Amino acid sequence: MALDTRVPPPTDSGLDPQLRRIAVALVTGAVAAVLDTTIVSVALHDLGTELHASVETIQWVGTAYLLAMFASIPVAGWAQARFGGKRLWLASLGLFLAGSVLCACAWNVESLVAFRVVQGLGGGVMIPLMSTLLMQAAHGRNLGRLMAAVSLPAALGPILGPVIGGLILGGLSWHWLFLVNVPFCAVGLLLAVRLLPADPPPVARRFDTIGLLLVTPGVVAVIYGLTNVTGDRGFGSTDVLVPLVAGLVLVAAFTGWALRRRERALVDVRVLRHRPLAVSTGLLFLTGAALYGAMLLLPLYWQAVRGEDALGAGLLLIPQGVGALATRSLAGRLTDAIGGRWVAVTGFAVLAVATLPFAYADAHTATWWLLLALLVRGLGFGAVVIPLMTLAYQGLAKDEMPDASILTRVSMQLGGSFGMAVLAVVLASAGGFEHAFWWSVVLTAVAAALSLLVPSYSRPWPSSTAGPAAATPPTPSTARP
Repeated sequence: MALDTRVPPPTDSGLDPQLRRIAVALVTGAVAAVLDTTIVSVALHDLGTELHASVETIQWVGTAYLLAMFASIPVAGWAQARFGGKRLWLASLGLFLAGSVLCACAWNVESLVAFRVVQGLGGGVMIPLMSTLLMQAAHGRNLGRLMAAVSLPAALGPILGPVIGGLILGGLSWHWLFLVNVPFCAVGLLLAVRLLPADPPPVARRFDTIGLLLVTPGVVAVIYGLTNVTGDRGFGSTDVLVPLVAGLVLVAAFTGWALRRRERALVDVRVLRHRPLAVSTGLLFLTGAALYGAMLLLPLYWQAVRGEDALGAGLLLIPQGVGALATRSLAGRLTDAIGGRWVAVTGFAVLAVATLPFAYADAHTATWWLLLALLVRGLGFGAVVIPLMTLAYQGLAKDEMPDASILTRVSMQLGGSFGMAVLAVVLASAGGFEHAFWWSVVLTAVAAALSLLVPSYSRPWPSSTAGPAAATPPTPSTARP
């Protein structure tokens, strides 16, 4: 059956003031979690020196945070229903703040890794919860513009994180890598208390213990296996295959369990029966592989080929972040006005074309030319995620949105880990950066082609929370030809 290509009239010209206040409160707190990832990633070498830790050990400062995030993501939907969105947001942001202070007080690498787990548990709930709360408050209107607000922390992270990290390491002690989160968290907590609406009465929902014991170690094992992929050993080493296969088996077992428990499952996978969410989830996996795989290559190129240090590489990546910021709002408005299909296709096409100069670059390629390519690449980067994330929520009932937030978040991060693992192997075994960037171009081109599956219309907001039956496609009376 052909996709309905009719486009509904655009929604109103601006966001509701109350919705703006909610967005400001949530984004302020989320900035801390996103910045923390990029700040610490450029400081691992210095942290290893300061804490007298080996490269293998200090890598756990980043790995532990990532794995802890994925351990807590699946419980976000249940916890929101049980305790309320506002209370859960305050608790998770408060936990992230406590973890940041504890990290600054760490006395050795082991204690730092343990406290990074505390941070990750809080941050893992915050990211999907932010999307859920905003989408639920929007009642199906201006989803593209709202997703542009949600994406602000992710756009700021690559711009500010490496710069802030480099400046801190240049003039202050490593403890300030974590103390810098405190003002963001404090202001975020204050704004959340004042601006987030009160929670409705909590829902008595039994916790799915078996589901947690299946999906959490399953996803964590898959991510851990992918992080162990290195160029010289590839996917064939034991520390990759064992967790990867075990994780996939556990995830498959959870899927079967969740289908039996239906809405009582920790994550109701039946929401993937919504075609927009299923298409979005699949494309976000490929998006993560295309986008974050290249994010692994770019700083390595500047350091390994051009001789830059970590701070220099971070500064040279700023044009990409600037480009992403420049198109973020436009992508949101266009998604609301014309649908997400051509916004996504165009964004991926721009990304692919702008990555090509790096496939031909060497140690003598003009820096200005590569910086221009990064700026254009950022323009595409800012356009692709918003329509795909917006698509995920179209036609969903309010009580289905927490599950959609979890699935899209996990899908994109799994894709990112997979893409980085594949390109790490290509980089080491297939001729260096030239071949690796060509692989990135191909992944992006495939994503552009598959984005044609994105419907060009926005499904209306369901009139009730009854589930899939409530979501109906647009009718001729409500759609423009």
